[in-house]
Amino acid sequence: MDSQVLVAIALSLVGGLSTSLGALFVVLNQAPNLKMLGLLQGFAAGLMLSISFLDLAHNAMNSIGFLKGNLWFFSGVVFFAVVANFIPEPTLSQSSEVKGKKKNGDEGGKDIMKKHRRQVLFSGIITAIGISLHNFPEGMAVFLGSMKGLRVGINLALAIALHNIPEGVAVALPVYFATQSKWQAFKLATLSGFAEPLGVVIVAYVFPSSLSPEILEGLLGSVGGVMAFLTLHEMLPLAFDYAGQKQAVKAVFFGMAFMSASLYFLELSLPEEMSL
Repeated sequence: MDSQVLVAIALSLVGGLSTSLGALFVVLNQAPNLKMLGLLQGFAAGLMLSISFLDLAHNAMNSIGFLKGNLWFFSGVVFFAVVANFIPEPTLSQSSEVKGKKKNGDEGGKDIMKKHRRQVLFSGIITAIGISLHNFPEGMAVFLGSMKGLRVGINLALAIALHNIPEGVAVALPVYFATQSKWQAFKLATLSGFAEPLGVVIVAYVFPSSLSPEILEGLLGSVGGVMAFLTLHEMLPLAFDYAGQKQAVKAVFFGMAFMSASLYFLELSLPEEMSL
């Protein structure tokens, strides 16, 4: 393997493993209550929406044009809207909850808690998928940055590492709440970070030979559509249910502002001729 690729993989691991650092903040503390979990769901939804609209879709429209960028974005939305019809909802029917309560108050409460945990676990898995998809282009950026010089690669890897920490929290916290397993929470957050070195491998061995820049930007725009749909369809309703609409909306915009700021500082780490 080329030495430059090895360096890029090592640098991307620094950024990718920072999701593990975020997960550590979660597993070293007690599982949160539902309101705190709802606030975090809102924060994570803000992260995902900012990535989707202000990063991936924005870059696609700038690179391949407004019309093509929108077509790619909404193709991702439609694709996952269709897929979502075949994904079983991790909920219990309302009637079964009522019957459980009538038969036995404790059993009804346990059923409701099981429903909450299934919903939250599903949301955590969705977050992990979305973060993983976003980490692919970050790995590509680290590779291209390291090709410009080691200093650029290091700066970019450190900037990515800083803004990946809250992403690790966003993945680990719902999984920890749902499973009560510190290991499962840590493992899933870490796996989402490994998408970053995988992005290095893809851009090093696939992109130069067979994937045009226009197709790549279009695919990333579609990823933005997928992430936007999953966020609005799954994460935001949970945030409203658990934290209340007003508090959840505040958390969403806080998450968007945080991610936008981190993307801005990430952009500053790149040389002028490069862009995320």
